[in-house]
Amino acid sequence: MASASCSGRRPPDEPGRPADSGSLVGGQVFVLDRVRIEVALEQRSRYKYVHPRVLREGLGWKVVSPNCSRNIERDGGEIDIAWLVPTQTPDSGVPGAWLLHARDHVNGCWVLKQRAPTLAAALDTLVRDEARDYWV
Repeated sequence: MASASCSGRRPPDEPGRPADSGSLVGGQVFVLDRVRIEVALEQRSRYKYVHPRVLREGLGWKVVSPNCSRNIERDGGEIDIAWLVPTQTPDSGVPGAWLLHARDHVNGCWVLKQRAPTLAAALDTLVRDEARDYWV
């Protein structure tokens, strides 16, 4: 599932919610999600020698990584790899899907690649990266 458009914007943060926390339960779930993403990234097959970081981005998580191949940034540095966004907030009590985006470095925006039923399913796609959508 790929989005045909590339808006280059992220959704605004939820009103009244600080960028790194929410309710006590929501904040704990957010931290757990970050750890699950970090652990999953250790299992990837492409660019295992670089150490990606997981950062808050809107209501989700952005994966950034050193650009050792110089395919995107000639001078190296960190580049955006993926953006994972839950369709429901953790403290809503409603199960939701996860939206997995890849970075379109040419146009400077995120492109929706998958709507996964779980974070684990989205991470499986990201880690395997069979189409080279993420680790370019």
